[in-house]
Amino acid sequence: MAADESLSRIEGPWTHRGVHAGGTRFHVVEAGKGPLVLLLHGFPQFWWTWRHQLVSLPAAGYRAVAVDLRGYGASDKPPRGYDLPTLAQDAAGLVRALGETGAIVVGHDWGGMLAWTMAVLDPKSVHRLVPVSAPHPLRLRRSLAADPFGQLRASVGRVGFQLPFLPEWRLTARGAARVGKLLDRWSGPRKPDEDVAAKYREVFRIPGVAHCALEYHRWLGRSQFRPDGLRYARSMRTEVEAPTLHVHGALDTCVLPRTAHGSGRYVSGSYRWRLLEGVGHFPHEEHPERFDAELIEWLDNGEAGR
Repeated sequence: MAADESLSRIEGPWTHRGVHAGGTRFHVVEAGKGPLVLLLHGFPQFWWTWRHQLVSLPAAGYRAVAVDLRGYGASDKPPRGYDLPTLAQDAAGLVRALGETGAIVVGHDWGGMLAWTMAVLDPKSVHRLVPVSAPHPLRLRRSLAADPFGQLRASVGRVGFQLPFLPEWRLTARGAARVGKLLDRWSGPRKPDEDVAAKYREVFRIPGVAHCALEYHRWLGRSQFRPDGLRYARSMRTEVEAPTLHVHGALDTCVLPRTAHGSGRYVSGSYRWRLLEGVGHFPHEEHPERFDAELIEWLDNGEAGR
């Protein structure tokens, strides 16, 4: 039996609503008042990955809004638009639809790549930037070519996502067991609890989610030598002006720390690199207390330099 979008509407100390941006309806989850912090999830997750921050950020005086990205959870699942420029346009449109001209943008994994892109293509919409487990897109592009026994090897599983049909089947078969395996494999010593993994697995079985999620990877792979990808790469040479806090887990086997380290060369504003020891690909979930302390201290204390 197919899963239902209602599975994405998990109750808690937050509110759910639909927000339209650029002709697409997004499911957002909101808590608190104050400066807007837009939380963008990665693969293979959905807004719920930010459940800890939806409590800690409002307690610190911020308005936290987590979103199901295009194609995920209870957001719309259009057939196209899974390229980073369109996704960045989605996020910038969401900021405006939420009544703000700009936001603190925190993005993990694909959400982090999207956040980097947003900071370049629509810089006024990003007051501060926090990429998590996400190198600058040009840094990732270079590492895939220059580090075949490092980042390219770590990305072999994602390279397999370029195939049609089969990856969708593999991700959703046996109750989306592979989703749980990916979460476990990419985490550090603190693995997700079974009930947490089960929630991701069941939401990933919502019709269309697996296909849409894989379209992100397919665009990235296929665009490397296509005109749209080359145009995107040229545009990303523009330096990020927003103050940036870059957080990465020292034990990340999905995106290697050495791939992400050095992204500061693309930032002209203040840049802080934080490598969290004993943490894998999901710092905000594996050790939310450490992640939140880093984030809130940086937000509260102004622009920290390099």
